[in-house]
Amino acid sequence: MNNDILGPLMFVGALALIFTGYPVAFSLAGSAILFAIIGNLLGQFDWILFSALPNRIFGIMGNYVLLAIPFFILMGTVLQRSGLAEDLLETFGILFGRLRGGLAIGVILVGTLLAAATGVVGATVVSMGMISLPIMLRYGYSSSLATGVIAASGTLGQVIPPSVVLIVLGDQLGVSVGDLFLGSLVPGLALAGFYLVYVVIISIFKPEMAPALPAEIIDISKADLAKRVFKVMLPPLALILIVLGSIFAGVATPTEAGAMGVLGALVLAALNRRLTLKMLIQALDSTVELTTMVIVLLLGATIFSLVFRGVGGAESVEQLLTNLPGGRVSFLLFVNLLVFFLGFFLDYFEIVFIIVPLMAPVALDFGFDLVWFGVMLGVNLQTSFLTPPFGFSLFYLRGIAPPEIATTSIYKGVIPFIAIQVTALLLLILFPRIVTWPLS
Repeated sequence: MNNDILGPLMFVGALALIFTGYPVAFSLAGSAILFAIIGNLLGQFDWILFSALPNRIFGIMGNYVLLAIPFFILMGTVLQRSGLAEDLLETFGILFGRLRGGLAIGVILVGTLLAAATGVVGATVVSMGMISLPIMLRYGYSSSLATGVIAASGTLGQVIPPSVVLIVLGDQLGVSVGDLFLGSLVPGLALAGFYLVYVVIISIFKPEMAPALPAEIIDISKADLAKRVFKVMLPPLALILIVLGSIFAGVATPTEAGAMGVLGALVLAALNRRLTLKMLIQALDSTVELTTMVIVLLLGATIFSLVFRGVGGAESVEQLLTNLPGGRVSFLLFVNLLVFFLGFFLDYFEIVFIIVPLMAPVALDFGFDLVWFGVMLGVNLQTSFLTPPFGFSLFYLRGIAPPEIATTSIYKGVIPFIAIQVTALLLLILFPRIVTWPLS
């Protein structure tokens, strides 16, 4: 057995262990230790390499960029638990309910705002599902369209900044998180625009799938509606502009902007008289759980990466990918198909920590802009929330959907949105300036 075989075997072994359902962090670390022993017995791994592990771990713990993760998670959780999603959905429902497909349009717009205000996919899908799904079904919306719109709109937080996955991608790629935020803004908003176009087309050609609300349901004066829109939309928009604007202008780092966002979210909750000790404790608990999961995954991936490189796996992968027939085109096709396939089974954090460290050096060798490469991966990773059978948005929605909605209806509903995302991904690959124009 030689290095060319041991590295790929280690990668396959780790994936096999993950697919058994064993926790990913422990699967990565466990397979690393197992192959370190095998490699040492075969004379292909030196135990002295483990002496670098403490420095790597302390490097992770001292990484200032990663500190932005708990800040943005806490900011989003506070806003979600303070009723922001409910207020926005009710207001947009009244604003667009008179139109065919108006409720679906409202859900997409709220999903876009929540993505920019929270960046937490699970909370967004659950909030919009619990509030808007019963109303959409009650007034005759197709169950597949209603569930598809909610599941897809909730995933926009993957691409629209401040996205937690972009922070992790920035760390793994070694590029500025601020540049990733700026580069992902147009693709994220374009995706939301494509969703809106799809709903409008459905409303025109299949009006029975997305009827307008009865006039008596949305009976409100224009003055009251304007006042409500101003009161509900202005505070979160102001917070979004302050947080993202400070990053884009170079006034604050993403970590500093995240801390400022937490303060702003607490102030908004207090002004709405929804800042309670119980809500704050729940928000902190959710933040600690998700942040801990990310850090433990990163530690497992660090051990895996160390051993993988020690047995020559990184060189094998780089040689394989750089020698693919078709060069750059084949590499992009391979990476996107691999990420898309893994999205059927793995969480987006898991995919980032396993795939990106292997692919980034090859992308650099081929001359790809790593900011563009990161945004492309972010758009592709977004589909991991929607792809059956294990898309996380589908699980979130299934958990709060009424029993009469079949799981197959949810799967059927997300297929057009997966097609939209694949189309957006192709446009991103064909026209890299969509990402890079604000950075040049």
